[in-house]
Amino acid sequence: MGAQVVERVFPPDLRDRLGRSTRLAAPPLTGALDGPDAMEVLAATEILVTGWDCPPLTRQVLAAAPRLTTVVHAAGSVRPIVTDAVWERGLLVSSAADANAGPVVAFTLAAITFAAKGALATAGGYASAWPGFTERVGADARVVGIIGASRIGRRVIEALRADEAGYRVLLCDPYVDGAEAALMGVERVGLAELCRRSGIVSVHAPQLPATQGLLSAEMLALIPDGGVVVNTARGALLDTEALAAECGSGRLSAYLDVTHPEPLPAGHPLLSLPNVLVTPHIAGAQGSEVRRLGLYAVEEVERLVRGSELRGRTGRGDMVRVA
Repeated sequence: MGAQVVERVFPPDLRDRLGRSTRLAAPPLTGALDGPDAMEVLAATEILVTGWDCPPLTRQVLAAAPRLTTVVHAAGSVRPIVTDAVWERGLLVSSAADANAGPVVAFTLAAITFAAKGALATAGGYASAWPGFTERVGADARVVGIIGASRIGRRVIEALRADEAGYRVLLCDPYVDGAEAALMGVERVGLAELCRRSGIVSVHAPQLPATQGLLSAEMLALIPDGGVVVNTARGALLDTEALAAECGSGRLSAYLDVTHPEPLPAGHPLLSLPNVLVTPHIAGAQGSEVRRLGLYAVEEVERLVRGSELRGRTGRGDMVRVA
């Protein structure tokens, strides 16, 4: 979904919801935004609703949209579309990342539950012998290390803290101090300590220059034998080959919804190891869940028209620590 008109993304009663005086641009903008058809639509556009495949909003594009005041992104990260020109122009920017976070949180919690129960280790149980009672593992009092108190990381922490299993949660995030960590009910630690103490490590940091390869071979080696890595953030935060080596030895297991590169090349060991589950980047909103993003964008436009604060507002300063 690229830059879209409201009629394409929003419900048919939107004009009534926003006021009959609201004009909805048509036709939808698809492909490049610097063509003559796009330029004609942009010339009258005040609110631009964008999606995953929208091209970057360059100076040339913005020059064709002199009336533009707001960009409402009906997707997650605004990083692919926002340029310096957007901030220099003083445009309001909103992201539906909160709506996209829900499915990712649910997926992550499922992966952590499977990890805590040793699901991958027992996946062949029907084909061989069932694990004996004393060989089985459970979730109670397991230590989970969360890397990154992002909007997803925080919601995962909240759910883990509320779970009857009594998970003990460690957090590594340079933007969270001890007082805030205490309010969240977690213990703030450095990355090395988190890896040493966590049986399950779940990654929720943004992909930034400082986080590339964050879980390096050195850090992965610190995770205790039998540990599990869960990654629903970005594949580049892990050293792929180091993880493949650790999982190949049987020392660690992994649940990976993202990889680096993505997709992994055919024949990569992570795709065939019995203690690794690789899914094709499906944790975020997809299929029927995508409607949540459109509805979130609808409500953002409504708030904007009413003069209310945007829930998903994103500023230039946020770019240093969000995906």
